[in-house]
Amino acid sequence: MWMALTTSDQDEVQLLGRIAAGDKHAFEALYRAYFPRLSRFIGRMTRSAPLIEEVVNDTMLVVWQKAASFDGSCKPSTWVFAIAYRKTLKGLKASDEPIESDAALYEDEAGNQPEQAFGRQQLQHTVAAALDQLPVAQRAVMVLTYYHDMAYADIADIVECPLNTVKTRMFHARHRLKDLLWNERESSQ
Repeated sequence: MWMALTTSDQDEVQLLGRIAAGDKHAFEALYRAYFPRLSRFIGRMTRSAPLIEEVVNDTMLVVWQKAASFDGSCKPSTWVFAIAYRKTLKGLKASDEPIESDAALYEDEAGNQPEQAFGRQQLQHTVAAALDQLPVAQRAVMVLTYYHDMAYADIADIVECPLNTVKTRMFHARHRLKDLLWNERESSQ
């Protein structure tokens, strides 16, 4: 399968090649590039700070150990996020801690007016709470699409399911979110 890689993707492919050769500086550069992205992704699925850090580190350990197995059949980000997704699912299954929503970890710092900042915080909290109520498979599709701007084909590779399954999960997730957000709006009036 041929795909056009962006300059950033090409840089990451080169980093993976250097990592496969044991270059610790290349690994550090990739780790720094992926830590915030993976933290946001995993955080939207679990909300447990210790689990987020553990899964990010486990994911990057696999990247370090298996960099030579990256075959270029997908984007580097698809490969890394697929590892993170599987590690997150394993972490959620192993964790018996209650999952708490901490929307403050993901808040936007912008906004000069206190009313706007408060409104934005409320909206973020409401959306985060609604996302928390989705099944993990639907939540993953939503997060990868809207927070990480990934294409459905890449998401299908990450979650290891057919493209049409991703579309179906997105369809059901949107309808469920619409209902959840509508119910929240109705109850707050």
